[in-house]
Amino acid sequence: MTKKPQLSFWQIWNMCFGFIGIQFGFALQNANVSRIFQTLGAAIDDIPILWIAAPVTGLLVQPIIGYMSDKTWNRLGRRRPYFLYGALAASFALFFMPHSPVLWIAAGMLWIMDASINVAMEPFRAFVGDMLPEEQRTTGFAMQSFFIGVGAVVASALPWMMTNWFGVSNTATAGVIPDAVVYSFYWGGAVLLLAVLWTVFSTKEYSPEQLEAFSRYQASLQETSTADAQPKQPRYLSMGLVSLVLGIIGIVVIAQTQIDQQLYILAVGIALFGVLLILTNQLQKRGKTENGFYQIIQDLFAMPDTMKQLAVVQFFSWFALFSLWIYATSAVTSFHYDSQDATTAAYNAGADWVGVLFAAYNGFAALAAFAIPILASLTNRRIAHAINLCFGGVGLISFLFIDDPRWLLASMIGVGFAWASILSMPYAILSCSLPAKKMGVYMGIFNFFIVIPQILAASILGLIVRELFSGKTIYALVCGGVLMFLAAAATLWVKDEGTS
Repeated sequence: MTKKPQLSFWQIWNMCFGFIGIQFGFALQNANVSRIFQTLGAAIDDIPILWIAAPVTGLLVQPIIGYMSDKTWNRLGRRRPYFLYGALAASFALFFMPHSPVLWIAAGMLWIMDASINVAMEPFRAFVGDMLPEEQRTTGFAMQSFFIGVGAVVASALPWMMTNWFGVSNTATAGVIPDAVVYSFYWGGAVLLLAVLWTVFSTKEYSPEQLEAFSRYQASLQETSTADAQPKQPRYLSMGLVSLVLGIIGIVVIAQTQIDQQLYILAVGIALFGVLLILTNQLQKRGKTENGFYQIIQDLFAMPDTMKQLAVVQFFSWFALFSLWIYATSAVTSFHYDSQDATTAAYNAGADWVGVLFAAYNGFAALAAFAIPILASLTNRRIAHAINLCFGGVGLISFLFIDDPRWLLASMIGVGFAWASILSMPYAILSCSLPAKKMGVYMGIFNFFIVIPQILAASILGLIVRELFSGKTIYALVCGGVLMFLAAAATLWVKDEGTS
């Protein structure tokens, strides 16, 4: 038995560097996909349902990749094969996305892009748990936040930079993606691949034998392990039947009332979850439990208490973020630039400014990544996270009270601090409550509590904006700010089993 050694600053730097490339992909996607959809003819009300690709692929891909990477070992290691293969596919998708000739192809490319980025990204979370002792994990996840921020600063602002620095056109005829966006996606694909390759070839993973020795040492320090406790077996059949019936009822009600087609996402999701639980029950009855599907469902219901508490925090946090990502372009162009026509100069100037704002909050997040470990050491990780989420709430709500779009940069300070904390603190807290042998699968399952609020947002935000706010998308951002405050309150109830 031996304790996991501490790594140097540059070792942590190298193992996290790939995230700068992954965030290039995500930032270009977040800042420009709504613009691409609108350019190809999507109506404002249809944008949330088109965005459903991102959370659904994360829901499916991340736990599967986490489970597989837990059981992988080859000449590249445990997690690094997934970094490499995901980066190759994501780079291809970035090159092709801006050349989508019609809306349905663009939506399909979003699925491919997001699935590939998730393949590369998910093992990075478990990678920190694999490589770092508990006392360095806050620093490790904060380093990831730093690279996410730096990568996104450049990637989010690329179309604006192309236009204002290099004279590349940011307008085009109806149905054609502007050259500034096209060239930005080219750069994003190249940077993503090169950054991930840096981590793949600069960082050596611990062998399975070393990880087992570290795990035995950690277990010797604890009398019991919450994560390894065996809970009462869930009643998969009864829960599955209830979920299936509720989903079917929802589908019927939506079809009869024609209230909003996007609600089908929620109803179908509930029904499908019921089907999965019924299938799990059948596998259990037949003794066929040594497969990835059953193990993922089993681990979902056996997750540690800390993970359950963090799930509430994640729900409110990511619903708020998805509100920003879906509606930032529409809110800023309509409220601050007074244009909803994607062919006008005013709209495209506003859309470019959204890219700058996204770059700004990621830049502030990069700076916040240095402050967060200090704040956590002065207080604790829960309080530090709650404070940063409150900053985010203030930032989002302030959109409504600012007339000059230039002053929205001040709003992005709060959003940036919240973003950096969301990308680091929950994972640092969670990793200390998980068994090493299941770090990957639990990090993947934890993604459920990122994805579920995004699916819910895609299902109901269009209805809320249309019915409650008369189509004024600025109020979607205000709702996001309120949810940030709720997430901050929920954070104070989380049990943190590790050290800062």
